[in-house]
Amino acid sequence: MKFEIEREEFLKPLQAVIGVVEKRQTMPVLSNMLVAVRDDRLSVTATDLEVELVARAGLEGSSPGAVTVPGRKLVDIVRTLPEGAGVSVELEGERVTVRSGRSRFTLSTLPAAEFPAIEELHGLLGLDVSQASLKRLCGQTAFAMAHQDVRYYLNGLLMEFRPEGLRAVGTDGHRLALCDVECTTGAGESEPRQVIVPRKGVVELQRLLGDDDQPARLEVSTNHVRVTLGDLRFTSKVIDGRFPDYERVIPRDGDKRVQVDRQVLRQALARTAILSNEKYRGIRLQLDSRRLAIQAHNPEQESAEEELEVSYEGDGMEVGFNVNYLLDPLAALEGEAVELVLKDSNSSCLIQAPGDESSRHVVMPMRL
Repeated sequence: MKFEIEREEFLKPLQAVIGVVEKRQTMPVLSNMLVAVRDDRLSVTATDLEVELVARAGLEGSSPGAVTVPGRKLVDIVRTLPEGAGVSVELEGERVTVRSGRSRFTLSTLPAAEFPAIEELHGLLGLDVSQASLKRLCGQTAFAMAHQDVRYYLNGLLMEFRPEGLRAVGTDGHRLALCDVECTTGAGESEPRQVIVPRKGVVELQRLLGDDDQPARLEVSTNHVRVTLGDLRFTSKVIDGRFPDYERVIPRDGDKRVQVDRQVLRQALARTAILSNEKYRGIRLQLDSRRLAIQAHNPEQESAEEELEVSYEGDGMEVGFNVNYLLDPLAALEGEAVELVLKDSNSSCLIQAPGDESSRHVVMPMRL
């Protein structure tokens, strides 16, 4: 195997896949990248057995072959070379030599045959969606995923292929985030197709997606989900489990609708949270006609209170929440105004943009 490539052209695929290379690995080959050349195309693959990333680049005049090399060392070498430098990579026996100008680096290797490959995907259901839409879908919901919960199916993001489009749902049992994107999924009317993408896969996918209308090809099989972004291919195992019936959690009977400036509310909550209990993060909302009071107390007998003008005509009520569970959706939502839909002090709060149900957030109350 031998090829020559410009530094920037080589660095782009290397940086695209390095995120899944763990520093501490049970299998030495997992700290390596698979570098392969075939038909004047370079492919770089990294995996942690749960997520696989493959990035490709074009070459001119190369010798085919494949080998695995230490991932982080290779990225650091190429990153620290001068801009615009040419890079030559050659496999010589059991070593890979990287040359650039007067620089020469010799790296150890492991055989390409030892590198674990994800089996071919069968029973595919696929759709095309813009990268911006897919990134919004993840950004509106991923923060609500559980973290190392014994209910393993909550440690991921539900992706649901519905006849009218794609839906993502994240929940940790205390709050829920749901987002819909309209697109053609090919899903049947009877039963939406569901897959649960693990947390690490979701985080890595968010890093790779752009904010533009470039196409993303999303495919799911029985055991995997795959997203193709031009020369980059992301594949993740899915969590084998049944996601809870999230539709039952979304409140339908809230009669107290409060509209308020999103950033004003977000900043007021952030200030009040400074003096909340560091462990439980509880704050109290007091709602009256055209007024919302936010209060916090802590064990040191310190307190904070904020008053906001809101659009609300109705009976007064009090309810407590974990302030972080309110701040996360307020940061994720777009637009100037936000709507809080409440029923009573023992019922969940629905947070959404006024008149827009494509992104909905549910927060369970807490007793203070």
